[in-house]
Amino acid sequence: MSTIPTSPTQTRVHIRWMIRRDMPEVLAIEHAAFDYPWCEEEFLRVLRQRNCIGMVAEHGERIVGFMIYELHRSRIQVLNFAAHQDFKRKGIGRQMVSKLVGKLSNQRRSRISILVRESNLAAQLFFRVQGFRATEVVREHFPDTGEDAYTMIYHMDEARLEDDRVTTNRIAKHFGD
Repeated sequence: MSTIPTSPTQTRVHIRWMIRRDMPEVLAIEHAAFDYPWCEEEFLRVLRQRNCIGMVAEHGERIVGFMIYELHRSRIQVLNFAAHQDFKRKGIGRQMVSKLVGKLSNQRRSRISILVRESNLAAQLFFRVQGFRATEVVREHFPDTGEDAYTMIYHMDEARLEDDRVTTNRIAKHFGD
């Protein structure tokens, strides 16, 4: 795997494939980051799927972030994404997004999508800054709370966004698009 360059004030991480022995640290990050965290069985169920990949961001010998994503024909679907509480605002998430963006191509997968809880404003703003755009509201997406989700999309080619769709939904209006 590769190491993505950072600015001097950011924490440099090495992003690599997730392995079984990473699970305790990944679970600790997951439980600290979310009110409704995945359990180990959920991680294992998802990671056993042929098209799912888990990656971790490592700083020294410590796991400081992770992401789980699915490969689809024309897109990458992020299923889970978190950084360690002690490493928030240190570029970990940005480096993980950069890793995903590096996997895009015009010939194959040209976009990344993620569903973000309506109540998770920090994630919405983070992905917005990374170049994602809210494109739709998925009603009652999260079974644990019945909460809505925003579909946020990163397009390799921004011109491919459907302008009228972006500007007519609630989240787009909230962000001033």
